[in-house]
Amino acid sequence: MRTMSPLCLLLWDLLDVALAYLTVSIEPLPPVVVGDAVTLKCNFKTDGKMREIVWYRVTDGGTIKQKIFTFDAMFSTNFSHMENYRKREDLVYQSTVRLPEVRISDNGPYECHVGIYDRATREKVVLASGNVFLNVMAPPTSISVLAADTPAPFSRYQAQNFTLVCVVSGGKPAPLVYFKRDGEPIEATPLPEPPVGTGNWAPRNLLHRDLDDTKVPKSLTDEGEVGAGQAPATLDPPRGLAAERDPVTETIPETVVSREFPRWVHVAEPIYYFRHTHAPVSDGTVEARATLTWTLNPQIDNEALFSCEVKHPALSMPMQSEVTLVAPKGPKITMTPTRARVGDTVRILVQGFQNEVFPEPLFTWTRVGSRLLDGSAEHDGKELVLERVPAELNGSMYRCTAQNPLGSTDTHTRLIVFENPNIPRGTEDSNGSLTGHCGFRLVLALTLTVILELT
Repeated sequence: MRTMSPLCLLLWDLLDVALAYLTVSIEPLPPVVVGDAVTLKCNFKTDGKMREIVWYRVTDGGTIKQKIFTFDAMFSTNFSHMENYRKREDLVYQSTVRLPEVRISDNGPYECHVGIYDRATREKVVLASGNVFLNVMAPPTSISVLAADTPAPFSRYQAQNFTLVCVVSGGKPAPLVYFKRDGEPIEATPLPEPPVGTGNWAPRNLLHRDLDDTKVPKSLTDEGEVGAGQAPATLDPPRGLAAERDPVTETIPETVVSREFPRWVHVAEPIYYFRHTHAPVSDGTVEARATLTWTLNPQIDNEALFSCEVKHPALSMPMQSEVTLVAPKGPKITMTPTRARVGDTVRILVQGFQNEVFPEPLFTWTRVGSRLLDGSAEHDGKELVLERVPAELNGSMYRCTAQNPLGSTDTHTRLIVFENPNIPRGTEDSNGSLTGHCGFRLVLALTLTVILELT
């Protein structure tokens, strides 16, 4: 049996005194949700004397370390000092840092640095560290479904593509977005890039179309002809002023509503195209956009319910937003003032519909049988403004066409113009101003007055 020499025993004792060991580990963390309380735990084991504990938050890819907690044993009595250096004693410590309400900005790596005194000399410090990544999730804060490229006109004789856009904001990481129709998931073809031009993505040609002979092309109605179901209009609206005692003026405005739908037939179910993108936001969240595109068929898509649903690890149940595709019908039109007089400014406004319309309709105003007061053929917008209406507009009829890709609705309103006691009868022209003869006499009278004063 071999025995160690006295010299070896001495060297072993010196090595035992000089060496000190230190191991550091941080407990891993599962992903947490914004607002949760989180405790970072740093465990370390050593037989040396504690010097310090420092916690860092690492930012900018590790280039910046922000100190968030420091413990200095020189100024604390929480740790007992070991008098006998020759006696090895293993001590287990745990340092914790608590974040009461985590934010997205708290997301990132954290480091725990521990220092102990060397067993041979207090001038030397042994260091060790551990790190952990705090993954902070945030549930989406908003979801909305929009129609792309709106307002858009109604196409009667040609199929057109229609796109729904689902925008999800405030989430981290990016959510899973999908569409449903009438409560059933839609099987869509992934579309990695947005459609450009036609190519293979172009809408399928219609194999069969029935021409509806009951509808007159719009080019023929511009001169005053009205299709089936519309109120007849005369080419020359009645001129002159409406007397205050005339009871027919109490029934204005007169509206006639008509609707038209296409009569094409799709031979197969629509093919849906799906595209999903996401972009980072400055606050650390992600904005996700999902698009659903297909060839619209107003006959079967009108009143169809589409929903956009979102699944996210920070949500206990899916988040959704839904819209119903509806063609406009029954526009509610108001006219102010209710009794328009010569020289007044008349405003004709579409205030709403009998139903919820989606997508947003396109409004176009025309005058039946003639041009608008400003000389234009049509006016776009929900409101038509007639400045200083003349007597000649009495009885004129105006058509408001409200349309979206699902359908089109025409509403007619007749303008009744009453006498204005402040303006003598027959002293206005078509622009609502004084006639040229009256204006000439006024200028001549003013000129003669000036000449007399000068003489």
